[in-house]
Amino acid sequence: MILKKLRPIVYFLSLFFFLILHSCEKKTLNNSIKKHNTAEIDRLVDLGDKYFEESEYDSSYYYFNKAKLACDEKKDVPKIIYSISNLATIQQNQGDYSGSETTAMEAIPFLEKTTNPQYKWNIYTVIGINYLYAYDYENALYYYYKALNLKTDELRKSGIKNNIALTYMEMGNYKRAIQILYPLTFKKEVLNDTESFSRIVDNLGYSYFKVGNSKALNYLNQSLKIKKQKKDDWGLISSYYHLSEFYKKSNVNLGNNYARLAYEKATKLNSVDSRLECLKLLIQNSSANKSKEYSLKYLHINDSITKVRQKAKNQFAKIKYDSKKEKDENLKLKAQKTLQLEHQKKRNLVLYTVVGIIIAISIFITNLLLARNKREKIKASYNTEIRIAKKLHDELANDVYHTMAFAETQDLSTKHNKEILISNLDTIYSRTRNISRENNAMETGPLFISDLKEMMSGFNTQEVNVITNGMDSINWMAIESNKKIIIYRVIQELLVNMKKHSQCSLVVLTFKKTGDKLQIDYTDNGVGATIEQLNSKNGLQNVENRIQAIKGLINFDTKSNKGFKVQFIIPI
Repeated sequence: MILKKLRPIVYFLSLFFFLILHSCEKKTLNNSIKKHNTAEIDRLVDLGDKYFEESEYDSSYYYFNKAKLACDEKKDVPKIIYSISNLATIQQNQGDYSGSETTAMEAIPFLEKTTNPQYKWNIYTVIGINYLYAYDYENALYYYYKALNLKTDELRKSGIKNNIALTYMEMGNYKRAIQILYPLTFKKEVLNDTESFSRIVDNLGYSYFKVGNSKALNYLNQSLKIKKQKKDDWGLISSYYHLSEFYKKSNVNLGNNYARLAYEKATKLNSVDSRLECLKLLIQNSSANKSKEYSLKYLHINDSITKVRQKAKNQFAKIKYDSKKEKDENLKLKAQKTLQLEHQKKRNLVLYTVVGIIIAISIFITNLLLARNKREKIKASYNTEIRIAKKLHDELANDVYHTMAFAETQDLSTKHNKEILISNLDTIYSRTRNISRENNAMETGPLFISDLKEMMSGFNTQEVNVITNGMDSINWMAIESNKKIIIYRVIQELLVNMKKHSQCSLVVLTFKKTGDKLQIDYTDNGVGATIEQLNSKNGLQNVENRIQAIKGLINFDTKSNKGFKVQFIIPI
């Protein structure tokens, strides 16, 4: 009950500090990142800011999400955190508290890469407010205190202390809230900021009222006077509501009058939660006819806001999905173009060399090779199409059909059905991505290591944990492209074999450079394999052939029922 009454206070206090941080962050962002597509990222961020200030949250969410995806995880850390904090704030404003929490948590790994406390303060505050709205007071206090312990200015610290007090008020511990709020009323920073002072005094007065202290009315009236002078309509909703509760028993008419004033302000500002809380008071303290009228309004508003918030959640999920899909397609196209350029350069070099030696022979050989290459490409293309078609039919079509049937026949407004639908869609997406990657041109440049990690993470499930050791210690840029391709394919085939046959729960891949050789050890705790079984598995035969093709060594551990181990050493 109290939490819903105090939402306007929490929201606008957090928004006030968010706007302060917003201006400081923009200066930091403009100075800290000068490279890596800076102009495009800045354009997207500016559009997100513009639409946020105009309360066009769908558009703002779209551009901040685009900006986040355009950022480099090493070079653009401040902009990533800034974009995530905006995305989480938008979801929070729309009532999607669980979604906002999930989004804000995406920033936690990046916080370790920055020393600027403002970024951490904003993320911790957003997460704390989400937990407060979700009635998870322990976690709300945890993140509020993390924000409080940062080296920020005193006004921010006072704002966080006010949020901590609000949490204790929601828990019914008004004495603890008073202990926090009362000293704030004497702080110079709070006294110089009338909006912060009026909110703190209002909360203090309400807490005094709840413990039966006679000082309550004086503080409540003092806050009301300041808010009227400042024309703080959002703050007036809270003051009117608290005074309505104060007079609820001692002066019913005056209490109802304050409740109506709060309702009128909430209606004017389209604060749905505040309107609902005011209607509750009016329903409780009005005549039968009026109570019925207020009840009908309450039901209508409550139904409307549920639909609006559900629509917003769906829209945000769609924006994220579409943006991720677009990014994957762009990366694929970029990799294909890079590979095409490399192939073109090699063909030209061969052609010019042959022409320089002997024109007549080169024409004959070139024509022969081109004809053969064309036939092989046609054959390979045909085989690839057959393989992809089979995978689409066997692995994807049934899942899509069942998911469509589920969506058409089930009530998606229930949490359980919605989770099932999301899980099904995630499975379909993962399978589609895997089919795509199996047939994509491979990136062998700076993105090779991230692609390799992402491929390996795709085999992580609730039953199987794939971990690596020493991967980041290898200078992958010094390894030839063809060897990186073979390493990628060999690891992929080992993991596919594991998934099909191993029945293991743990896979460990260890990378170690010894002199001019790279040693990779694969180990799992599955059922193992005999020599006969190894010979019967085409995938493992392909592994051996690939390693030998680059003059490497490979050793299989054939002890059945004692796990499966493979060691291969490649000259680099």
